Amino acid sequence: MTINRRDEIVKAATSSFSLYGYKNTTMDQVARLANVGKGTIYTFFKNKEELFNDIVTKLIDDMQHAANEVIDEKLSFRENVHHALFKMLEYRREHQLTIKLFQEKRDLGTPAVQVMMQKFENSILTFIENKVRQAIKRGEIHECDPKITAFIIFKLYIALIFDWEKTREPLTKEDIAHLFELYLFTGLSR
Repeated sequence: MTINRRDEIVKAATSSFSLYGYKNTTMDQVARLANVGKGTIYTFFKNKEELFNDIVTKLIDDMQHAANEVIDEKLSFRENVHHALFKMLEYRREHQLTIKLFQEKRDLGTPAVQVMMQKFENSILTFIENKVRQAIKRGEIHECDPKITAFIIFKLYIALIFDWEKTREPLTKEDIAHLFELYLFTGLSR
């Protein structure tokens, strides 16, 4: 059985970033965890930033794949967006690496982490924007600015999933779906 050194390095780096964060992870640590010489890492990655980017890019791809798996063409745009967003945000909340990176961004403001977390958010926004464009074409929703609509949908989900439960009992998936329907699709007026 051949050992894929690159995969071992990525696995070790992911583990280190998950435990210690980006700032406190060194290439020496990664080399020790991967059981390779530090020079071996540099045959695959130019620097820590490139290695980090590779890991976050794969995480984003996996998250989008998970979101696409819950999309059902028989369901409405509303239902699909809810299912996909909830899956992406659930994915983000459950993976140790993203949890650690959000903590580091909040607590230390590490520039490389801020860039990667913005990349993460942009990928979610682009995903939603594409779904909004498709819904407009199918006549499911009114003509609107897909970028602004994606931003509003995403921020409402963030608020309901993460911000709300900082000081209150978490909302259920059904509660969130109801609030999403009320505030975005139905509206408050009678």
